[in-house]
Amino acid sequence: MRLLFFSLFTLLGAVALGLLAYQDPGYVLLSRGDVSYELSLTLFLFILVVGFIVLYFFIRFLSGSWRLPRHLRQWRKHRLTKKAHRVSVRGLIELAQGRWPQAEKNLIKYADYSEEPLLNYLSAARAAQKQLAHERRDYYLAQAHKSTPDADFAVQLTQAELQLVHGQLEQSLATLVHLKSISPKHTHVLLLLMQLYEKLQSWGDLKDLLPALKKYKVITAEQLRELSIKVFTELLEIIAAEGKAEKLEQFWQGLPRNLRQDAHLIKRYAYHLINMKQFDNASSVLRSAINQNWDLDLVYLYGKAHSNKAAKQLSQAENWLKAHGNNAILLLTLGRLCVYNQLWGKARAYFEASIGSDPFPETYRELGLLLEQLGEKDKAADCYRKGIMLGEKLPC
Repeated sequence: MRLLFFSLFTLLGAVALGLLAYQDPGYVLLSRGDVSYELSLTLFLFILVVGFIVLYFFIRFLSGSWRLPRHLRQWRKHRLTKKAHRVSVRGLIELAQGRWPQAEKNLIKYADYSEEPLLNYLSAARAAQKQLAHERRDYYLAQAHKSTPDADFAVQLTQAELQLVHGQLEQSLATLVHLKSISPKHTHVLLLLMQLYEKLQSWGDLKDLLPALKKYKVITAEQLRELSIKVFTELLEIIAAEGKAEKLEQFWQGLPRNLRQDAHLIKRYAYHLINMKQFDNASSVLRSAINQNWDLDLVYLYGKAHSNKAAKQLSQAENWLKAHGNNAILLLTLGRLCVYNQLWGKARAYFEASIGSDPFPETYRELGLLLEQLGEKDKAADCYRKGIMLGEKLPC
């Protein structure tokens, strides 16, 4: 539409000029020294317009010729960029398909012409890692940093992750600690640190990391609880290995309240208290835990904790018998507690009832020891034999 109006306007202008020239053509006189030229105004204007048009296109031609090398370079670069995009996409697809050599080759082939060379080099580093080509991996990571210096954090994070997968734990630790100092809230850094500390079995460092894992919701609440139990169990074992009851008690009191109610931690704590002959403390912890949550492993340990208040301990266990019936583990525990109280007949009855409910080698051994003490050596030997025949069956 614009072209139509422009053409019509030009035509009208030409007609108007033609009519003016017809009525009064006019003239133009050009002189220099003794030489003069006279020509009509119409012809002069025609020559002037044609000359302007020729000069315009000549200047355009010179300008285009001057810029031609730059245009060629831009065209070539655009062509290479499009090709790099196609090849890079192919490389990423091959990386996702697990075709590591082909992925690496395509990702680096035109990486310098890629719109996002950082992505190419980081992906190539992952492909090299899968081929255990660690020198090439590190080279690609260096190129990634060189291509995009502002992405140093992303490059180091990828490097730490790949080092962790490869088992370069010390190098990965140094990188991750540095990244955590830069960005202490970064969830992926915290997650990698958690995985690294687990592999290093650095339970103290992992314990210190737990608050951050919880605060920034790096893992679910259930995963955090499981991890916390694992960490504090390992720390409990380390402290217990020192054989110092006071230090073990101090550690236990320092645990979060919810973990001090966990059955697994209570079992390990009570087990070590019993081994250290801290029977009163062990029986108190076990009694409280069993009253809150019935657990046969805890009941079994309760029978091993020979406290100074054996009669009270037996009375508590008999109360459980009223609530939970003739359970083999509970009857074994009651038999042991009766032995502590020197109630031989009652102990024998409980052991025999336990065997009748579910025979365990350990129950036969306890009954054999009791019978041997009572002078019934033949029956004791028969109990030992039956216990051996049961093999390695454990009560808990």
